[in-house]
Amino acid sequence: MSIYELPKTYDFKATEQRIYAMWEAGGYFQPHNDPNKPNFDPTVKPFVISIPPPNVTGELHLGHAMFVSMEDLMIRYHRMKGYSTLWVPGTDHAGIATQLMVERQLLKEGTSREQVGREEFLRRTWAWKEEKGGLITRQIRRLGASCDWTRERFTMDEGLSRAVREAFVRLYEKGLIYRGPRLINWSPGLKTAVSDLEVEYSEEPGTLYYFKYMLAGSGEYIPVATTRPETILGDTAVAVHPEDERYQKYIGKKVIVPMLGREIPVIADEYVARDFGTGALKITPGHDPHDYEIGQRHGLAVISMLDREARVNQNGGPYQGLDRFEARKKLWADMKAAGLVIKEEPYTLNVPRSQRGGEIVEPMISEQWFVRIAPLAEKALAAVKNGDIKIVPEHFEKVYYNWLENIQDWCISRQLWWGHRIPVWYCADCGKQTCSREDPSACAHCGSANIEQDPDVLDTWFSSGLWPFSTLGWPEETPDLNYFYPTSYMETGYDILFFWVARMIMSGLEFTEEAPFHTVYLHGLIRDEHGQKMSKTKGNVIDPLIVMDELGTDALRFTLLVGSTPGKDTNLSLKKVEANRNFANKLWNASRLVISLLQKAPAAPTAPQPKWTLADAFIFARLKTLTREVERLFRTFQYGQAGQLLYDFFWSDFADWYLEIAKLQLNEGGDRAFYTADLLVRALDTTLRLLHPFVPFVTEEIYGHLKQASSQHSEHLKPQDGKWSEVLMIARWPEPMKDEGWEEENLGEFALFQEVVRAIRNLRAEKNVKPGLKLAAIVVEGREREGLYGSLKRELAALAGLDENRIAVYTEIEKKPEGHIALVAGSIEIYLPLAELVDPAEERARLEKELAEAQAQIARLEKLLGSDFAIKAPAAVVQKEKEKLAAYKDTAEKIKAQL
Repeated sequence: MSIYELPKTYDFKATEQRIYAMWEAGGYFQPHNDPNKPNFDPTVKPFVISIPPPNVTGELHLGHAMFVSMEDLMIRYHRMKGYSTLWVPGTDHAGIATQLMVERQLLKEGTSREQVGREEFLRRTWAWKEEKGGLITRQIRRLGASCDWTRERFTMDEGLSRAVREAFVRLYEKGLIYRGPRLINWSPGLKTAVSDLEVEYSEEPGTLYYFKYMLAGSGEYIPVATTRPETILGDTAVAVHPEDERYQKYIGKKVIVPMLGREIPVIADEYVARDFGTGALKITPGHDPHDYEIGQRHGLAVISMLDREARVNQNGGPYQGLDRFEARKKLWADMKAAGLVIKEEPYTLNVPRSQRGGEIVEPMISEQWFVRIAPLAEKALAAVKNGDIKIVPEHFEKVYYNWLENIQDWCISRQLWWGHRIPVWYCADCGKQTCSREDPSACAHCGSANIEQDPDVLDTWFSSGLWPFSTLGWPEETPDLNYFYPTSYMETGYDILFFWVARMIMSGLEFTEEAPFHTVYLHGLIRDEHGQKMSKTKGNVIDPLIVMDELGTDALRFTLLVGSTPGKDTNLSLKKVEANRNFANKLWNASRLVISLLQKAPAAPTAPQPKWTLADAFIFARLKTLTREVERLFRTFQYGQAGQLLYDFFWSDFADWYLEIAKLQLNEGGDRAFYTADLLVRALDTTLRLLHPFVPFVTEEIYGHLKQASSQHSEHLKPQDGKWSEVLMIARWPEPMKDEGWEEENLGEFALFQEVVRAIRNLRAEKNVKPGLKLAAIVVEGREREGLYGSLKRELAALAGLDENRIAVYTEIEKKPEGHIALVAGSIEIYLPLAELVDPAEERARLEKELAEAQAQIARLEKLLGSDFAIKAPAAVVQKEKEKLAAYKDTAEKIKAQL
């Protein structure tokens, strides 16, 4: 195959893997200015993104595809802009998810983690990680991620583990970490506290239970409603609104806890909604976050009535040992027998379920480790308010402020075995704690060797909160940390603004005294084509691996990126991906044509460039506006709009218009052909560079062929910046060019030319003119452009289906030519001979057929209206049929006139 002959179709399956391997082997993913290598220049500005670390045992889903595509676009753009770019890859140990996988494996073997013991369990988990851990990173590579894989990190590797311990000890020494009983989310199946992020709420049918809270020493009662009757066993008050006239007389009195006989107070609190339920609220501080806050305000006792497995404990009296749902049934039945039940009614519940285990999460009081978060939140608030950190889109700043201004202390301990173990040891002799950076051999207070480490591990978010600087070597003063930190952008989904982004900001400011990044870019969630959330139960999940196998990575990336707007959800359909697969093919086919056309041009010019044609000036002017607009949109994070501009430019302006005209100019030969080829190469090269961050594989492949064909054909054919790069991904980003004054007029003139062509094409389609029939035409161009359309006869003929030798161009005309149809495009008049627009015999046959159809309808309707139908049918229906008859008669008369 000649260098001018690309394969007819773009084979993404054969190309993507080969191109990626070439990039990685060439070291192109690594920063070109590396602080660990000779010739390092500290003045070169770096651009750094830390990848949101996916779960080490995870599999690629559309959320991964979205953030990888977006971050790769950002990295490739800045790399081409000349920054020393670093995209740090890595994975998260995913405490709960990974432990669950291994526990399930043990269950299949007929054993459990408790039976094998902690040491063996951790050995098995590390083995699982080694076996499965590379799957997600291999799949991320499939997306074209240009990460520096030589710097890949794992949240439990040696360096990051040291960073986690250092962070914990520093906070502990400052009094910002403490241990104590507080209300947390408890997962009974996993037997651990879980973070808010690991709790998913779903609307489910439930019941609202109404019952009597009897007043002590009286036959009176306060009616109360609850959705969880079992928590009655932990009640410590009944609350009413202080202004509720129904219950004011009971405030300060005592009521009796059903079936247990405990007396608890009636209190007044403005939190109570008078119009919900009965207007009286049972207060269970040990099992409801709102009740907990009310309990704190009123100094109420906190009773926990469930154990770790969500069974009723000793505080439940006769119900001890029952599962929480069994206790609900038994207690309610006993209350019904005791005459304490008022009624039950259906009620839609917002049920909190564990994201991993799936069981209903129970708010419970538990002895846990907490970070005193307010001092850290104060700094994080200031960083955004004073402009050190910009959040895109801006409206999320208010959401961020609201959360940090109302933040609660952070529960950081988990009752798991897989994770960073809490570096605190308890002394059995003096009872004090030792917190240390290194494992101690004795108590720091009394010197006893009788110490034991806390069995809990840290919340995964604690380690991932250190990610932007721990991955660069912190707490050591490494070259990477000194040069690449702070990082540049943090790109992630808006749904983890609080759980991860805010914690990274708090940690960065606390441990490095610098904001960990200057920009937070939040993308939206991926939904199906109807805007519905994707779920396996709905059957609307799209697997990105399957999509890439069938339609190509570039098509998926382009769809995600061009369909995205900062902070807004994206609807994804396979039809869109198919359309963008077609765009990749269009890109290939048009480029293939350009490369094949190069051989028609001379290898060198013989004279200076002649005056540009209208088409040449048009495409160059469009390139100028395009590079400026794309740069502006990139700088303002409007990547989707930038991609759409590039799509429209290449498909329409370049491929459908300029390339068609360029073929004609190349056929001229001589210097015109050379300079046309030169402009084609420059235009295609510029477009490939601008498109590369969106569709890296197909653009890289085309660039290689274009470079080879141009260089071998002529030393004079160069890209816009005058230099071919080794590979496209490190080629310079096109710099916006200034207008020189002629561009606007030229663009307007070419737009008018396009109008002329479209007007003729539309008339041909309307009159069913055969594609091969070349028409004569009269063009009246006006005195202001005298001679222009005389020079455009060849282009008009080729694009509008005219006979070049029968195109007459005038500046003005006295009267309309007889037997012609007149078209107007702006200030241009076009006259086409009517006789040539149709074949008389074919036209007569078509009209006769249409007349016969109209006459048949007339006969049918006259027969219908002359029958009983006109009498029996409703008047409106009869009138409608009469109107149809009149319309067909009118049509028949017009056809007769045409005949």
